[in-house]
Amino acid sequence: MEQAVIAALLLVGLVIGAGVGASYARAKRGWKDYQTVRTSVPGARRSAWSAIRAVAVKAAVIALLLVGAAAYAASGSDQERAGPAPTVTPSPSHRPGR
Repeated sequence: MEQAVIAALLLVGLVIGAGVGASYARAKRGWKDYQTVRTSVPGARRSAWSAIRAVAVKAAVIALLLVGAAAYAASGSDQERAGPAPTVTPSPSHRPGR
């Protein structure tokens, strides 16, 4: 009977020890992953902001070009759009110099 109790206690201890050991290993891996990510975040943040800045600069340049093109089209000179100047022909009843 003593051997059965000792075997049961060993089995319970083994199950509890395996569970605690697996939990400890998982927590240790999680902590190590957290530390790795924590040290890489500033670099990732810098690279993300530089990518956003590059896109914003390109969008601003395109917007300025579009606004400039619209302003140029709206302010085109009237001479380019006007046809030839009308010619005035004197009527037969109207004589110059009178």
